[in-house]
Amino acid sequence: MAKKAARSKGKGGGRAGGHTGGGRRATRGGAGRKGAPGRRPPGRKPGGGKAAALAPASAPVKRREMDRNASPTALAIANAGLDKKAEDVLVLDVRGLTSYADFFVLMTADSDRQASAIADHVEQAMKAAGVSKVGVEGYETGRWILVDYGDVVAHVMSRDSRQFYDLESLWADAPRFRVEA
Repeated sequence: MAKKAARSKGKGGGRAGGHTGGGRRATRGGAGRKGAPGRRPPGRKPGGGKAAALAPASAPVKRREMDRNASPTALAIANAGLDKKAEDVLVLDVRGLTSYADFFVLMTADSDRQASAIADHVEQAMKAAGVSKVGVEGYETGRWILVDYGDVVAHVMSRDSRQFYDLESLWADAPRFRVEA
């Protein structure tokens, strides 16, 4: 009897018993997300296994395919970064993988000054397109400037920061494509 009570005590709430079921995790496309509740993240098989990404990270995708898979805002941000010589521009489709954004645009800058110039140009281009930013972080150092446009988050990073934080590996499940000039 004492064993049964101890076992059920660990399963109740708290950390000892782990997740008790019940609700859906907000970061996996349930409540609070756009679209139908319970929608499966893109690139996932019904059995929970991983499907192949839309395109390998190393191969650039043709412009027509990009337009079908990405938001116009993500493409405009990527192109604005390329205008200021951003390198290794990569769009990650994180729809269904996170609750706070649908796309990440990753860009590499050679210097803090170039990172600031890229971020400024992205802001100007988006303002001209009628897209307002939600917030900005990182201008002080220029090593990693994050510009939030709601559904799309632009990351302008120094080469060292991009290597150190390795967002591509952190979001390995996200379909991705390179944008080239």
